[in-house]
Amino acid sequence: MAWSWRYEGTNGDAVDGPVESFTSQADAESWIGQTWRELAASGVTTVVLVEDDRVDYRMSLQPPAE
Repeated sequence: MAWSWRYEGTNGDAVDGPVESFTSQADAESWIGQTWRELAASGVTTVVLVEDDRVDYRMSLQPPAE
């Protein structure tokens, strides 16, 4: 099984980002934990964790609303 991230912008459309593939969910999550700030600075607002073709979950990179 391969794990990877998809990237979305503010309107939910796909945006370009690094193409990485991971052998485990933990490796993918560790990587996003190290790179989310750079992704957010480049316009990525949401990341989607995908296992092969199955969406596992979505996660916002935006700060919580106050």
